[in-house]
Amino acid sequence: MNPSGPASTRHPPLWQAGWYRFARHLPSPNHGPRPDGVSVDLVVVHAISLPPGQFGGGEVQALFTNALDWDAHPYFGTIRGLQVSAHFFIERTGALWQFVSADDRAWHAGQSSFRGRGNCNDFSVGIELEGTDHGPFEAAQYESLASVCSAIAQRHPVTHITGHEHIAPGRKQDPGPGFAWPALQRALGWPDQCFPDPA
Repeated sequence: MNPSGPASTRHPPLWQAGWYRFARHLPSPNHGPRPDGVSVDLVVVHAISLPPGQFGGGEVQALFTNALDWDAHPYFGTIRGLQVSAHFFIERTGALWQFVSADDRAWHAGQSSFRGRGNCNDFSVGIELEGTDHGPFEAAQYESLASVCSAIAQRHPVTHITGHEHIAPGRKQDPGPGFAWPALQRALGWPDQCFPDPA
């Protein structure tokens, strides 16, 4: 190997067709193309656990790939047939999964609006944190979240990061009061105007 060769041969790119190098890839069928001419300028943070409050069983990955056993838990019957996805999922350990290319439209936000623009799925990247909308998150999750947000901002013209609760108020409560927005802001070093207004 020639150490003086092109940088691309020594360091693979962070992104390939919208797939992040440092995530574990598990493609979801639940996605589609973004509208023509739409800039991806928003990151939406969510919280999810399946069953609610239980972590680490692989059910979130199964849900996003339409492989969840609806009969495995009584709660699953209440969401039977749901077809959703996110671009990324961060486990309690900080492990990062990717289900949809960041260049494509994942089905994560549902009915939503940000600063007067509806259909947030069209112009956002959705990141799910393993957790609940009332409990705290782990330091490893903030570390992974900050890293992937920085990488997304290198690929897309991100100007804001917000919570699901902010784009679907009254319908969604995640990531909730247990999420430390100041910690994420410190890790990213982005200005105040990029983040939700303090409560």
